[in-house]
Amino acid sequence: MNFPASERGQAARVLPLQAFTPEQWAFAVLSDEVSLLNDHAHLEKKAALNALLLLHRWPDTLATNSAHIRLWTATLTQIAEEEIAHLELVLRLLDVRGGVFSKGHRNEYAAALRSCERTGADPGDLLDRLCVSALIEARSCERFLLLGQVAKSEELRKLYCGLWASEHGHYKSFLELAALFTPADILEQRWNEMLNFEAQCIQDQTPGARIHSWV
Repeated sequence: MNFPASERGQAARVLPLQAFTPEQWAFAVLSDEVSLLNDHAHLEKKAALNALLLLHRWPDTLATNSAHIRLWTATLTQIAEEEIAHLELVLRLLDVRGGVFSKGHRNEYAAALRSCERTGADPGDLLDRLCVSALIEARSCERFLLLGQVAKSEELRKLYCGLWASEHGHYKSFLELAALFTPADILEQRWNEMLNFEAQCIQDQTPGARIHSWV
């Protein structure tokens, strides 16, 4: 790939991704800042909603462990709060550029990831939901890092560098929740399977001014 070695190394040290984004992706999506920010705003909204939807989904195995339930709710509440704060930042920049937050939005990348979730196979479905949440966070942060490095706009550099600094550990939070009810060997195996699946999913995406597009 054409991802500069220094940047690739920086991301690889803290992110577990199996495929890294070529630098030309960032230049392409930044050519349409309004569309990119609109897409990004929807992703922040969906990330907050996802955390809130997971809030009451702790498995029965945790029902008698109040410490684990407190950790579960505190973690997801904090993630939701941070995502809403980021949504506010992105919407402000969208408004400054004359853009309007669209009513509809679809993320084909997230839909592709969720196609591998074992729905209805509790606790496997919850494990997969947490892994997919972690994957989306990790990929988004890899994109924030790259955008923060190549954006010409000082506002966008500040936005994406700031998001990278605050969010690059979010993926670990979802894995830590999964570890509360999943044996370590099973979690590691499933996480590695889904990392490989994610690498293919992201490279199958079409081009466009979206956080989860491809070149």
